[in-house]
Amino acid sequence: MRRLLVINPNTSASVSALVQHHVQQAAGPNVQVDTVTARFGAPYIACEASYAVAGHALLDAWAADQSTSPLFAPDAVLIACFGDPGLWALRESSAAPVTGLAEASFLQASQHGGFAVVTGGAAWKPMLQRLAMGLGVYEQVVDIHTVAPSGVELANDPQAAIQLLAQACADMATRPGVRSIVLGGAGLAGMAAAVQPYVPVPVIDSVLAGTTHALALTPRLQATSGFQVQWSNVSPELSALGRS
Repeated sequence: MRRLLVINPNTSASVSALVQHHVQQAAGPNVQVDTVTARFGAPYIACEASYAVAGHALLDAWAADQSTSPLFAPDAVLIACFGDPGLWALRESSAAPVTGLAEASFLQASQHGGFAVVTGGAAWKPMLQRLAMGLGVYEQVVDIHTVAPSGVELANDPQAAIQLLAQACADMATRPGVRSIVLGGAGLAGMAAAVQPYVPVPVIDSVLAGTTHALALTPRLQATSGFQVQWSNVSPELSALGRS
């Protein structure tokens, strides 16, 4: 059986449970999905500071999994945050291939041509623009629209969220060059299907896109996991994977 490790780099257990449900449903019975939650940080990543801390929390959660499941290493790792904090750092360190919700959904959307992004939390727009540049898809991003409530707040009131997000997606669909819309956010898992009837272009669920992409990744040639530095004053699990 294949194993997909999903890491929620914020501290919200409810988001982890939501993601676990949708990823396992999408992955099917032949994949064991294990979702772990950050041991420290913010309950929702909503600013540059919480994004930076989330990258550390991601590495810490991954290292903790390495120490507790040494005989059942993951076949792939999915970062369950629309913004992919720590993506390149974990990709450098992990023997298993790594992707994130934003990378996976941006790549899927780019297959249609130009796309727009709808997500929760106003501070995300510049962070997602920067990420799109790093992923090489910036020229295909027509616009990024953020609604005021955070992903966690939207998840807590699904009916109101669907109305708000459906209108935002419908508005983005009228923009010239938009061929699809990414509905981004771990807390928005499952909402794209409810929004789709109101939108004339494909609406991509970032959690489903992340699951599909993670399971399609090619195994890496890197034989072992670890870091290229010796750590100071970090968790024992991180220290154990540092250069001695």
